[in-house]
Amino acid sequence: MKKRNSTIRISYIGIICIVLLFALIIAKMIYVSNSVMVDGIDIKAKAASRTTAKRTLTANRGNIYSTNGEVLAKDVNAYKLIAYLEPSRTQDESKPRHVVDKEYTANVLSSYLNVSPEYILERLNTNGAYQVEFGAAGKDLSEKTKLEIQALDLPGIDFIAGKKRYYPYGDFASYIIGYSKKKENEEGIEEIVGELGVEGYYNNELTGTNGYTIYDRDAYGYQIADTPVITEPAENGLDIYLTIDSNIQMYLDNAIEEMSKTSKFEWVHATIADAKTGAILGSTVTPSFDPNKMNITKYYNPIVSEAYEPGSTMKIFSFMAAMEEGLYDGSKTFSSGSMPIGEHRIYDWNKKGWGTISYDVGFTYSSNIAAANLGLEMGKDKLIDYYKKFGFGYKTGIEIAGEMNGTIKPNYAIELANASFGQGIATTPIQNVQAMTVLSNKGTLLRPYIVDKVINPDTGEVVYEGKRTEVSSTVSEEVINKMLELMYKTVNSDDPYATGRVYKTASTTLIGKTGTAQIASKSGGYEAGKYDNIRSFAGLFPYEDPEYIIYISVQKLEASSSAIAKPVKSIVESIAKYKNLDQLVVEADKTKIVDIKNYINKDSKTAEEELKSLGLETILIGDGERVIDQFPIKGATAVKGSKIFLLTNSENIIMPSMIGWTSNEVGNYCNLAEIDYNINGYGRVTSQSVTEGSQVEKGSIIDFTLIRISTDNEKESDIQNEETGENIKDEPENGEEQQE
Repeated sequence: MKKRNSTIRISYIGIICIVLLFALIIAKMIYVSNSVMVDGIDIKAKAASRTTAKRTLTANRGNIYSTNGEVLAKDVNAYKLIAYLEPSRTQDESKPRHVVDKEYTANVLSSYLNVSPEYILERLNTNGAYQVEFGAAGKDLSEKTKLEIQALDLPGIDFIAGKKRYYPYGDFASYIIGYSKKKENEEGIEEIVGELGVEGYYNNELTGTNGYTIYDRDAYGYQIADTPVITEPAENGLDIYLTIDSNIQMYLDNAIEEMSKTSKFEWVHATIADAKTGAILGSTVTPSFDPNKMNITKYYNPIVSEAYEPGSTMKIFSFMAAMEEGLYDGSKTFSSGSMPIGEHRIYDWNKKGWGTISYDVGFTYSSNIAAANLGLEMGKDKLIDYYKKFGFGYKTGIEIAGEMNGTIKPNYAIELANASFGQGIATTPIQNVQAMTVLSNKGTLLRPYIVDKVINPDTGEVVYEGKRTEVSSTVSEEVINKMLELMYKTVNSDDPYATGRVYKTASTTLIGKTGTAQIASKSGGYEAGKYDNIRSFAGLFPYEDPEYIIYISVQKLEASSSAIAKPVKSIVESIAKYKNLDQLVVEADKTKIVDIKNYINKDSKTAEEELKSLGLETILIGDGERVIDQFPIKGATAVKGSKIFLLTNSENIIMPSMIGWTSNEVGNYCNLAEIDYNINGYGRVTSQSVTEGSQVEKGSIIDFTLIRISTDNEKESDIQNEETGENIKDEPENGEEQQE
């Protein structure tokens, strides 16, 4: 009996345990079904991930254009080279799908990747690897390189498609455009990120927003047919059009390049601005860099991020301040040469001065004593106040990252005297350009800007447009007219001591002011070497109605002032011809201007004949019967003899001879034809990689070599004839604080 009762008791216990187990399971199921997180895991998301897939739709980064419509920065296809090493990939030995002959493969690939065969072979000999990559050497390969390697038909060699940023003109305005790098975002997706210039300042706008596609997948990862697909399209980045005129930029680059061939210097900055709006039309920095090669030494734009003592160009503004305060009498005389200030003594740049001269003459001769007298009479507070009105000591707000404020803080009498002729204070090149706008706008200071417009490429909507922006009112129109007169005499006077005579131009009337400043030493005081100075020139042209501002500064130039005057004259005279500023022929040139009409949807032959009758050279792209696009567009103007490009409704594009074309003309043709191109050099085309008469496919890449052709106005004799002796053309306006 006891045994039987025990058995029954055990059975009851078992039943109770089973019931409790089921109760726990049901409770767990209820908990799981009603909970978002279980043991720290999102159950629904985990379940969905096993049956759904999400693919990122990458947004295209926006392009950067010149104001002429040339592409200065864009995305292009780029490829990563990989090699499959796993023999099991090969199912048919006659068609191997893995690397078979590693030594042969390494030897062949080395010339395309620009690395040694040993480096490649080491990667190919990686033990246990299914596939390998080749580091930086195998990344961002061009379409051309990819096609060349594919033509080798190497077993086991493959490519992963991607994008990279490409700059067709190399170091063209590179500090303005900036550069970009590839970085992984929070989702582990590789993105292009701007880090300098417009690329950095407008990175968010250029980047756009990635989209995605979510779909049901099978056990092998393939999309299941006839199942719902959720798609959020990508929003492409915005396109940015700069105010940079590619012709003016080319004039700057060419002139400074020529200067570097004949003169030694540490750096040079040169900028051209629209005097009526503040738009930056061209800006160059040497040493420069090619963002395709990243051979960069300064990771900031010196135009906005490099502050230095400006020297005697500051006399433009200290003299105007004195005029506005009623302290200036141009006919009043003073004793030049030197003057004591407390325990210090300041000097004119030639140490001995010119005897007793008037203040008007003092400006023309660039007398430090004249400026110091005016500054001391005005007082620290008033001088600083005027300098600030002219924009010094504050960021201009131009659309370039890393802008500095500069420093305007004279305290003692000697510091005030020095500040009046541009020593002991610090300004940036862009501040000097901005300050010059008061001279061409009746005393109104304008904000400089570099972006002409920002456009949504998907809709064509203009989301931002750069424009003339007035910052402040500075001095009266009467004061402006007086300063323009003094700057005219500085450059165009017959007086042999006028410091700017070497800058006098032939085709238009340039006015301006020269400057030379000492370089502040990191250990205190100033550097004392023979060439330890910064020379500069600030000018406007034409004098009759200034349309352009030019500012150039050079550090440690081992040459006379003519080495700066030569590129300035080349730039000014090139722009004068380009913009029909030549006062002798301006009326005749007006008859050469043609208004461009709309030729889209017109018969191509009829359009060609009409343009020819107007004196324009028509370039037809394709042999179609109808025009589908054109450049310049309707409403633009063109000078007789210039090229008009008409794209026809045909993909049969035959390569023309572009020998003698400018880079602008090459860009206009290739952009309309959707042809990628590389520009090597500046000037005019001397060779092209695709011969005349060959058929050109869309997406192909054509290389062009350009060489600059010198013009008569850039001959050395033009400079030498105007020099009046070393003691006059050199202007060491040091103004150093020397003991008596």
